[in-house]
Amino acid sequence: MDRMQPINFTTTPVTLTAEAHSGTVITANRAAGITFTLPAASGYGSTFEFVVGTTITSNNLVIQVANSSDIMSGVAVMATDNASDVVVAFETGATDDTITMNGTTKGGIKGDRVILKDVAANIWSVNIFGSGTGTEVTPFSSAV
Repeated sequence: MDRMQPINFTTTPVTLTAEAHSGTVITANRAAGITFTLPAASGYGSTFEFVVGTTITSNNLVIQVANSSDIMSGVAVMATDNASDVVVAFETGATDDTITMNGTTKGGIKGDRVILKDVAANIWSVNIFGSGTGTEVTPFSSAV
């Protein structure tokens, strides 16, 4: 179901459902971070697009899978803050299932975008377009 109106979140934690949240923009507006849990990946094509509306200043913005069988597969592309305008990219590892953005080295800065699509049983395709500060590092981990 496609939606036009973004859904704004300012509290944590949030458990997402395909019925209520797929096909719309999810705005994360909490400087102290939010933890989002995706539904189980089943291959139905649900899409979740996150936009950081407020830069993370404490804790983390976390997007994680629903269970230990699901993984994320894709890349994060981040603009750096150095003088040479370099872009860095990070690939997911074979068992990565969590995105953690901290407002600095892992992204989580206002305007950053995360797009996840349920492409197969146990697989979320992920693309992150963001920016970082300091020495950028991967936002992906295996934590669920």
